[in-house]
Amino acid sequence: MTVQEKQPDYLGHRERLRTRFLADEGKSMPDYELLELLLMIAIPRRDVKPLAKKLLSKFKSFAGVINAGKEDLMSVDGIKENSVAVMKIVKAGAIRMSWQKLENDDKPVIADWDSLMDYCRSSMAYNNIEEFRVIFLNNKLKVIDEEVQQRGTATQVNVHPREVVKSAINKEASAIILAHNHPSGDTTPSKADIEVTKQINEACKLVSIKLLDHIIISQNTIYSFKDHGII
Repeated sequence: MTVQEKQPDYLGHRERLRTRFLADEGKSMPDYELLELLLMIAIPRRDVKPLAKKLLSKFKSFAGVINAGKEDLMSVDGIKENSVAVMKIVKAGAIRMSWQKLENDDKPVIADWDSLMDYCRSSMAYNNIEEFRVIFLNNKLKVIDEEVQQRGTATQVNVHPREVVKSAINKEASAIILAHNHPSGDTTPSKADIEVTKQINEACKLVSIKLLDHIIISQNTIYSFKDHGII
């Protein structure tokens, strides 16, 4: 570097951000600074603070940014595929960690219900279409597998009780938990939700499989059919 050349101001800012992050792994950092750190990976030669704040303005929170769709993210000026990939790596990592916590837990899933809710929220709550999942449990009520049975539209998803039971038998499950999301944010079950849940429950009884619960997820709320006496 010659005498006339000056190091860009953002380089010093980046180093300070990294130092602060490593001091407490980001616990004291606001959302926009965590986003800055991610954007620094994807965009190595630019001040990314304005871009981080622009993302938060559009998607409202760190979680909102990480869970936004590719097209929505790339509609923000300055966001390219490298940045989208970094965001999606964070999302995939969060989902994988929450699933592995469930899968490796020695306790029955009902003993750590919060972990199950965390997994369902991280994997489904921000989807813009309805998705119906079945979580399979063994005879000790430990998680053994899951399956996305159907994907639908923003307001509905078709569920087939026969396919749910067939999958449970194939997985050698002793019990199941159903989960689907409501992109609208309102987790109140529809009449169709209630009817198909009752049908699945009756079908499961015929083959001695226990339906533990059906949960509806949104970004902020959870509805449990069991807690409301429907199962």
